[in-house]
Amino acid sequence: MKSTLVPGLSHTRRWEIDTGRTIDFMGEDGRVYATPELVRDIEMTCRDFLLEHLDPGEDTVGTRVEVDHIAPTLAGMWVDITVTVAEVKGRAVSLTIAARDPLDAIAKGGHNRFVVDIAQTKARLLAKAAKFKA
Repeated sequence: MKSTLVPGLSHTRRWEIDTGRTIDFMGEDGRVYATPELVRDIEMTCRDFLLEHLDPGEDTVGTRVEVDHIAPTLAGMWVDITVTVAEVKGRAVSLTIAARDPLDAIAKGGHNRFVVDIAQTKARLLAKAAKFKA
């Protein structure tokens, strides 16, 4: 992990809310940004941002997500997700999140990620898979 990863760093990413990111159970007129898609977009925004501050062979995995989804976003709109590093404690990174569409604040919360060595993580996963098969 690079020394550039410090509290206060912030990044915003825009997501287009296409049909695939919406719920379908209320019909076409009720298509709004689905909460599971919001969570995925938060995770990807955080991960991609953190990659800029990692060394080769490192990545991050999510360990906690806390989100209040407070307003609907219609299909066809966009959402800006802003993530800010709140704390870096060893390999643990805590971020705050805020999301808004063109009209409203739509989400707030926090997300924790952990910096991992990719090769070591793959080895642990393979060992777990072998244990499961046995």
